[in-house]
Amino acid sequence: MKSTPLRIAAVAGAALTLTLAGCAQTDGGASGSESAADYPSKGIELLVGYDAGGPTDTGSRLIAEELEKKLDTSVTVTNKPSANSQVAYTELAQAEPDGYTMSAITFPSAIVTVLDESRGADYDRDSFAPVALQVVDPTAVAVAPDSEFDTPEDLVKYAQENPGELQATTTGVGSNEHFALAQLKEAADADIAPVHFADGSTKATTAFLGGNVDILLANVSDMQPLIDAGDVKVIGVMDAERSPFLPDVETFTEAGHDVEISSSRGFAFPADTPEEVVEEVSDAIGEIMEDPAFEEKMTQVGLAPSYKDAEEYAAYWDETEAQFSELLPLVQEEQQ
Repeated sequence: MKSTPLRIAAVAGAALTLTLAGCAQTDGGASGSESAADYPSKGIELLVGYDAGGPTDTGSRLIAEELEKKLDTSVTVTNKPSANSQVAYTELAQAEPDGYTMSAITFPSAIVTVLDESRGADYDRDSFAPVALQVVDPTAVAVAPDSEFDTPEDLVKYAQENPGELQATTTGVGSNEHFALAQLKEAADADIAPVHFADGSTKATTAFLGGNVDILLANVSDMQPLIDAGDVKVIGVMDAERSPFLPDVETFTEAGHDVEISSSRGFAFPADTPEEVVEEVSDAIGEIMEDPAFEEKMTQVGLAPSYKDAEEYAAYWDETEAQFSELLPLVQEEQQ
């Protein structure tokens, strides 16, 4: 596994070097007096930048419960629902790189808050040590059960003929859903107005169910309980292939519109967290996700497991950042 680049000041004197070698300044590098070999010796805090009850929170709590058993320590989930997770990411970037503060990382939020200079983020890609990817979750489009729209083409045709009349939920400016609407407008000339709910999917769903917004844009994982309750009609999935959770729902690609947007969720430590700690937690998450019983728990709540270890997740992060860098001008144009 590739180590996160370190910024450790040179230490003069062989005696001082030997002294530090006995402390936590291992080859992975981090502050504190504890050796990585003793990790963990206390509880871990897991930050989640969205409300409790949403898919990011649900997936994080499933992992936290199993990590407690694997690592033999407490893992406390702390919700920080603000600014499309920017508050949580800021806190993570400023935390001690000792392995005791971790955060759920969602794309595109962790990427867009960096790329969009107007956000004034105090962190960038190098502020984080990727640990593991957990979920890749395509965006789905839902309407009221009695809606006249049944397919992606129904929606596209109406939006083309009535630009800006329909409104759709997003989980914030620069969110996955915001990108989806911008991409749909670019690909199909379908103009749908975004209504932003920066604190996450729970409030967006509440507004939709209250009849205040025409269209619910959400991850596939958000949709299943609403489908079971008869509250929504899912008319399309923004992916190249049909979702195994919604096999009867047509994709926008099938309808002839090149719109593919997914949210992904994983975990990261602050940069300079010891490599041994990152690897230990990454491997633990991998073992958890290999367990068929855990996989069943995830699928029951509509989460599609998609594990990548720390090195693979780092490469995936960089690739995804490049993708959204190309899409960002579409979102910024829509805001003007």
